[in-house]
Amino acid sequence: MLLAIDAGNTNIVFALHDGDELRHKWRISSSSSRTADEYMVWLTQLMNLEGFNPSAVTGAIIATVVPQALFPLQLLCRRYFNCEAMVVGESGIDLGIDIKLENPREVGADRLVNAVAAHKLYGGPMVIIDFGTATTFDVIDDQGNYHGGVIAPGVNLSMEALHMAAAKLPRVAVEKPAKVIGSGTVSAMQSGIFWGYIGLIEGIVQRVRKEYGKPMKVLATGGLAPLFNDSTDIIEIVDQELTTRGLFEIYDRNKHD
Repeated sequence: MLLAIDAGNTNIVFALHDGDELRHKWRISSSSSRTADEYMVWLTQLMNLEGFNPSAVTGAIIATVVPQALFPLQLLCRRYFNCEAMVVGESGIDLGIDIKLENPREVGADRLVNAVAAHKLYGGPMVIIDFGTATTFDVIDDQGNYHGGVIAPGVNLSMEALHMAAAKLPRVAVEKPAKVIGSGTVSAMQSGIFWGYIGLIEGIVQRVRKEYGKPMKVLATGGLAPLFNDSTDIIEIVDQELTTRGLFEIYDRNKHD
């Protein structure tokens, strides 16, 4: 089985693939101080609960936007799964797409992984919206090549910033309010975040399509994708497993039997 690891700023996702089937995945909060031993204690217990033997893992791949997380994750794979993990972005790893930017190394590994999966599964041209710590909009052409995109503050990050900067504003859940006009502080904040992001999504996608000059599909991924999908027609596809699918595709392309 393949262990695919997606290390983001907020969470790290560990996913098990058996062939082309996603068998299970687990999520842990990101921490630059967590060691390989700590990862293994946590992961072993969860794998055992679901009936998976760690010895069944024969390969691993890592995509990370947190440089400090890379070494302990590599050590985890080397020490406990007896394999050298592929690392997205390292020289020699073939993504199967071109990065049409002056400095390709500036692009986060997760955004490239999403581009690989989106092209493989859905074709292009396409705008990929990822609701993560940041809300990103990535543009791929009909060949799957990466053309850049847009980075905006994430939904939860914006909500937290609002709470931290204004003494009387509480923390609130991100959800669709019953009305646009809030009848109190909480509903007003929820309306501002929710409908503000709907406006952000629709406005940016419309401008990207106009600038690109061709029809484009729109795909959304990330935990909040279904919430926003229900309130706008601009999102055509929702795939919350996009990153893990991309990691499997990259591993399959680069593995040496």
